[in-house]
Amino acid sequence: MPPIGVVVPRHVDELVEIHRVCREYGAPIVLRGGGTSLAGQGCNTAVLVDFSKYLHHILEIDPDRRLARVQPGCVLDHLRETASEKYGLTFGPDPSTHAYCTLGGMLGNNSCGRHSVQSEFHGPGPRVADNLVELEVLTYRGERLRIGRGGAGVPDAVAERLRELAATHANEIRARYPQIPRRVSGYNLDELLPEKGFEVGRALVGTESTCVTVLEATLELIPKPPCVSLLVAGYPDKFRTADHVMLAREHRPISIEGMDDTLIEDMTLLGIHQHERSMLPDGRGWLLVEFGGETKEESDAKARALMRDLEKDGRPPSGMKLYDDPAGEQHIWEVREAGLGATAFIPGKEDTHEGWEDSAVPPERLGEYLRRLSKLADEYGYESSLYGHYGQGCVHARWNFDLVTKPGIAKFRRWLEDASDLVLELGGSLSGEHGDGQSRAELLPKMFGDDLVRAFEEFKSIWDPDWKMNPGKVVRPYRVDENLRLGADYEPWRPKVKFAYPEDHGDFAHATVRCVGVGKCRTPDGVDVMCPSFMATRDEMHSTRGRTRLLFEMLEGEVITDGWQSDEVMEALDLCLACKGCTHDCPVNVDMPTYKAEFLHQRWKHKLRPRHAYAFGLIDQVARLASRAPGPVNFVTHTPPFAQAFKLAAGMTQERAVPKFAPLTLQAGCCGLAGSWGFEAGHHEVSMRCGELGLLPKVRELEEDTIVVADGFSCKTQIEQGGTGRRALHVAQVLKLAREHGAAGPRGPRPERLYYEIRPKPSLVRRAARGAALAAVAVGAVGFFSATMRRRVAP
Repeated sequence: MPPIGVVVPRHVDELVEIHRVCREYGAPIVLRGGGTSLAGQGCNTAVLVDFSKYLHHILEIDPDRRLARVQPGCVLDHLRETASEKYGLTFGPDPSTHAYCTLGGMLGNNSCGRHSVQSEFHGPGPRVADNLVELEVLTYRGERLRIGRGGAGVPDAVAERLRELAATHANEIRARYPQIPRRVSGYNLDELLPEKGFEVGRALVGTESTCVTVLEATLELIPKPPCVSLLVAGYPDKFRTADHVMLAREHRPISIEGMDDTLIEDMTLLGIHQHERSMLPDGRGWLLVEFGGETKEESDAKARALMRDLEKDGRPPSGMKLYDDPAGEQHIWEVREAGLGATAFIPGKEDTHEGWEDSAVPPERLGEYLRRLSKLADEYGYESSLYGHYGQGCVHARWNFDLVTKPGIAKFRRWLEDASDLVLELGGSLSGEHGDGQSRAELLPKMFGDDLVRAFEEFKSIWDPDWKMNPGKVVRPYRVDENLRLGADYEPWRPKVKFAYPEDHGDFAHATVRCVGVGKCRTPDGVDVMCPSFMATRDEMHSTRGRTRLLFEMLEGEVITDGWQSDEVMEALDLCLACKGCTHDCPVNVDMPTYKAEFLHQRWKHKLRPRHAYAFGLIDQVARLASRAPGPVNFVTHTPPFAQAFKLAAGMTQERAVPKFAPLTLQAGCCGLAGSWGFEAGHHEVSMRCGELGLLPKVRELEEDTIVVADGFSCKTQIEQGGTGRRALHVAQVLKLAREHGAAGPRGPRPERLYYEIRPKPSLVRRAARGAALAAVAVGAVGFFSATMRRRVAP
């Protein structure tokens, strides 16, 4: 469902104007924060409004009243970290996407998270709605309202209609709304009841941009425990894990999570979090229980109290472990949080999908639900790890649905009917935190009945009488099998490609569906390497996810119709640094540098490439030629107007200086060791022959006072063991020599002797040389830049 267009308002006044223009043309509106929702809420044929680039500020934190006022594009962790560092406060609900999801999206979906248990036991409640104090909204027709507690600020006419709606359906609301911690499905009509205090603002939370546009929100904060302790209990299976949830709840911890052995096995197959597996106690299912306290002793004591009660139980855990290492605790949580994205593509298994990934039941019936859900999955031939927020009965999963054939999609529909029957029989909710969107909205009549679904429609009509806010979601929804990303008619262009894509069975089209929208590449503060261009621009198209989606659309051929010659794809890929951060940080291992190299290869095949492609792609040959007369060459490249002309010819920016060329350029090729390969039996002779092809003879030809630099283990070892009489230094060691001996380096033969022999005590020379250190750093930086450019040349 491509949008009509995307707008990125810089301030609220622009947002008001966007609504006016949309009214003028009758265009629908859909709102977007971090784009991490999983039920289709943020996709529609509408004008898409992205809050995340500009409207992302914390407007105020009142530590005395424990309140925070934020704009909808504010990233959750920005609020949590600011409130914690300055005032020792936090916001309770925290989805696993907390580092990059926005509070506007959380308000739209009525999100929860790992520490919703904390806000349930030690705060106002588990869901975002429970933590709302005030909401400023804008209707499609342009009316701005600031809605406070008890319906304050709601116009009388609107308040009267809402009270009538609540009174008409009060008995059915009380009967049909499950009284569980995580009833997220449907509209929050229960908040309009007298016993709830006519909380109109909270009724608007979770409406998924189908009613109003949120301009800002005032949220309740809670104290953040200074110390935490993590207890992990292992069980013979996931079912026994769930059976102890109620006992854990009695101890009022701040988090209760569960995961099964399938999740851990999948991580092992992916080659990630293998060390963390060894940190877990024995078992095939694990309950993770976190306690908070003013001191470590206090939080540990709470955990030990639960351990004693678990040991007394007739069916105790098979093993327990109380962690005392914050780093180790964080690693365990990373395993749990990686689940939904990392389990999408498991080697040797079918691809998995969301679609029934967020059901919730009463916590006391969780064990029964997992047993019966697993039996149902066996009947359908479906598989998934089952994990999630066990403490509040919420289960996450990714199933191997067939969503590309008509029989597979029909089977998927039957599964949804049977699985929803099961969760409703147990008194649960179709959604426990992800919302209904399109994935579950068609099933809402089963949960609430036709009368309450009509009440949902009336509620929407009160706020959005034109039905222009995110139409087709929650009420009068699209079918669950409409608008599928793939679907039975999925037949992408599969061109012949240059790279092998072994993880995707050689299929570039499959590589472009690898992104499942987790959004980790949108982390704004640089926690990981990925994605530097998004950090700099905060533009979706300059994120790993945005680029992957554009390549997907390119192969679909509907929105982007000119294939490899697409300027839109080129624009998005242009700012990709090919830093390889995504290959490590992305939970589904999107390899954007390879995708970019593929695109550029195909785009410029049989054509003249841009000037910089030749200048930097052939830098090794240029450097070899320049090394014959580096003085004159450096003069030309650094003296106006020759320098400007040289940079223009090379496609270089005029703002940068051309790196100086050295008198000697080593073009040695592979050293021949290649990690462990040269150490293996039968490889030594060939390994040494490779070394003798270039590297080893070049090193032997060097003057005795020349420094040999090799950052990698392989090259350093080959030089040392290859009969050169020399040993290589790491660039960091070279910089240290420069600090101690000046830019010219130490006097005498074999400068590496100062590292590999007994080093003399520091002298006055060392202190006098500090002034030259910056020059040496600059030289080292230039060398590093040149080497990096050589490595980045695409095949």
